[in-house]
Amino acid sequence: MVQFVHPATEDITLSGLLEALADPLRLQIVQSLMKEDSHMSCCQASPCPKIPKSTLSHHFRVLREAGLIRTTKKGVEHQNVLRLDDLNQAFPGLLKTILKFAE
Repeated sequence: MVQFVHPATEDITLSGLLEALADPLRLQIVQSLMKEDSHMSCCQASPCPKIPKSTLSHHFRVLREAGLIRTTKKGVEHQNVLRLDDLNQAFPGLLKTILKFAE
């Protein structure tokens, strides 16, 4: 069984968040998850349908390990959701501000 690494809220760092969001594809994934406001599979959240699954898995791992998303397994799919409560607790309003200026 796959074990996902999710940092505790107090272990989420500003540099880790900014590094994860510096990649345009990861930023688009986060924007998709923010718009949906619910669990999405990796393929649903991906902005480009032709991205190899291994590349997509890498991007979701970076987002997860930075503390931006929480991933759970449902059947054969990995379901992802933004950790908005945790992010707002650590850095109030930061993610919404970044996404606002990224548009």
